[in-house]
Amino acid sequence: HRRDHGERPVHLQRPASGLSEPVLLAALNQQRLTLEAEGHWAVRTWVVMPDHLHALFTLGAKTSLSECLRLMKGRLSPALRKRQLSWQEGYFDHRMRPDEDRLPVFLYIFLNPYRADLLPQSERWPGYYCSSEDWEWFASLTNSNVPFPEWLQ
Repeated sequence: HRRDHGERPVHLQRPASGLSEPVLLAALNQQRLTLEAEGHWAVRTWVVMPDHLHALFTLGAKTSLSECLRLMKGRLSPALRKRQLSWQEGYFDHRMRPDEDRLPVFLYIFLNPYRADLLPQSERWPGYYCSSEDWEWFASLTNSNVPFPEWLQ
């Protein structure tokens, strides 16, 4: 039984930012892989923004949503503290129904940095990740791995 979760912002305390800096982005990606290897989740797609992230993932059978996010946030807290950053309390979650269309969620996550004017639409955001399985179908819907101009209007 799959337990997919939709758009999931996990925020830093404002006004601090820095999640998308190379060192923290690398740490986040390492934790994504570690939590997958430990069976806590399978990330389908995510985007790391300067002060938050959005993710769509399937929870593993042995871990609750709160436990999974507690592990991720706790393991990353030392790296954040080195930069005088900390996690915001709580998070927003949405459990997706098995019959719910995932395309709008994939688009929302993919487009988030472009809609925030963090880069030109001709460039790919370094904090974006999509599983190879999902990228097989989703990449073909993009404009050579970047958004179509009409998506940003």
